Amino acid sequence: MQCPHYDAGRCHSCTLLEIDYPTQVLDKERHVAALLEPVSTGLTWLPAVTGAESGFRNKAKMVVSGTVAAPVLGILDGAGRGVDLTDCGLYPTALEASFGPLAAFVTRANLEPYQVSGRGRRAQQRGELKYLLVTLSPDGELMVRFVLRSQEAVTRIRKHLPWLQAELPALAVASVNIQPAHAAVLEGDLEIPLTERTTLPMRIDDITLDLRPQSFFQTNTAVATELYRQARAWVDEVGPTSLWDLYCGVGGFALHCAAPGRAVTGIEISAEAVVAASGTAERLRAGADGDRFRDVEFAAGDATAFAVGPDARELPEMVIVNPPRRGIGAELAGWLESSGIEHVLYSSCNATTLARDLAAMPTLRPVRGRLLDMFPQTSHYEVLVLLARS
Repeated sequence: MQCPHYDAGRCHSCTLLEIDYPTQVLDKERHVAALLEPVSTGLTWLPAVTGAESGFRNKAKMVVSGTVAAPVLGILDGAGRGVDLTDCGLYPTALEASFGPLAAFVTRANLEPYQVSGRGRRAQQRGELKYLLVTLSPDGELMVRFVLRSQEAVTRIRKHLPWLQAELPALAVASVNIQPAHAAVLEGDLEIPLTERTTLPMRIDDITLDLRPQSFFQTNTAVATELYRQARAWVDEVGPTSLWDLYCGVGGFALHCAAPGRAVTGIEISAEAVVAASGTAERLRAGADGDRFRDVEFAAGDATAFAVGPDARELPEMVIVNPPRRGIGAELAGWLESSGIEHVLYSSCNATTLARDLAAMPTLRPVRGRLLDMFPQTSHYEVLVLLARS
């Protein structure tokens, strides 16, 4: 993949751009194998899952800089100057095509880009618009979120939104997120819907997940599809009658692994994600394949607190964990180790914390693993590991 921004030194986010793609994948396979080697006796690795080297991202997190008359969508360089990345090679054509109308909307709605001048106590904050967060569905629809410093500009955004909808017919869901803090935090707690629709359908094989504005979804739809397919195959092979999906997000693993006669419980800290997952399950229960999802339920809560908490509940036959980069941590790993549960499916975006967690569960041995290259051109990847009680 060629990138003029990388060549000019404006953006080095794609840290592996100078390495040919097959070598990138091979290096990642070697990396995860080395990290898991101390705990991986008997582990069989399946061939890595790969996808497109470019144009694969289904979401854009664009810092807004510049001026109202000439907004810049992209990133900030080391000196705090805006770098236009609207032609970044990681974005598919449909996502890239949205940036022009969005930049014009910034001008039309008089949304002053957020900026800070000075340092320390003398730092002064100006402007309102911090980020534009844009997500593309597999069917070409868009979700656009305006991250603002305050609610001052919400009325103007509402007033001019019909213009944006006319210029961007694919726009299905729009909202404002309020993030008042001057901190490296992408979004705040308050989300203000601007459109009647509040969910973006993300179609994955025969299941369409409902994505709400504050919910997480994998960045690479094609590789995420393979991730859920592999998870379903391994879970069906084990054949549990009860399954917990901890850190379930919008229900990707839980819903793909649902089956008639299998009770599935998904737990997620994000209430927005639980609303989305529950809505998807209700819709699927009303469909032709409804029996498959009859015993699927979701609840908001901390995954560790749910598992190790004082409430007496019947243990499942299998657990799926899909934690953030920090991993599941010592408490949950210790509980799984002592629980007697026979099988765990661990999906990790950080093999270093995965290796640490596996070391804390010595009787749950990894028997199969697969690397899924969710993030080409970077050192990041997803890895799925099936654990069985020894």
